[in-house]
Amino acid sequence: MSLKEQMKTGQVYVEFGHSDPEDIAYEKETEDQRLLAKDLCFDYNNTRPTDISSREAILAKLLGAAGEGLWMEPPIHFAYGSNTFIGHHVYANFNLTVVDDGECHIGNYCMFAPNVVISTTGHPIHPSFRDKGAQFSLPVVIKDHVWIGSNVTIMPGVTIGENSVIGAGSVVTRDIPANVVAAGVPCKVMREITDEDLIYVRKGVKINEDWNK
Repeated sequence: MSLKEQMKTGQVYVEFGHSDPEDIAYEKETEDQRLLAKDLCFDYNNTRPTDISSREAILAKLLGAAGEGLWMEPPIHFAYGSNTFIGHHVYANFNLTVVDDGECHIGNYCMFAPNVVISTTGHPIHPSFRDKGAQFSLPVVIKDHVWIGSNVTIMPGVTIGENSVIGAGSVVTRDIPANVVAAGVPCKVMREITDEDLIYVRKGVKINEDWNK
C-alpha cells in the first residue's frame, strides 16, 4: 500500500524515509503543503484586525474549503489546511488548532470557543512504533449548528451530530449524536436539547424576549 493510501485510509504510516519513488514524491508533496500552511497561518496571524480582505484571501489559499461568512480570530494553527473543509457562517474564537493530517469537515453555522484542538492524527500505543515516527489519521466530522466550548479537544475519527453542544474542557473520544449537550473527560451525553432551551439560557434564567430586537 502506498504512503498516500495509508494516510487516507486510517492505516499506520511514517511520513519520511520511503524508498518507493511514488512515496518519495508524496513525501515531498506533503512536506511542501505543511510548510505552505505554516507560512499562511503566520501571514493570517499577523494581519491587522481591520484587514478583512487579506484574511479572506489567506483562508481561501489555506483551506480545502472556506465558506461564506467564515470568521476566525487569530491566532490559528493548521498542520495542512488543505485537508480542512469549513462550511458557511462559521465562527472560531482565538487559538483554534487543527491537526489535519487527515480530513476535517466542519458544517454550517458552527461556533468554536477559545483554545479548541481538533486532531485527526494519533500514534500507536506501543513505543516501538512511536520511536520510528509512526502515526495514523482518521477523519473528524463536525456537522451543522454545533457549538464547541472552550478548551475542548476532539480526537481522531470522531463525528459530532447536528445542533449538539460540547461543554468546556471536554475531551471527545467517541461520536456524539445530534441534538444533545455533552461534556466531560471523556465526553458523554448529559441531556437532549429540548423546547425548554428556547425559554431558558441556563437553569432558572429565562431568555429575555427582546434579545433579537
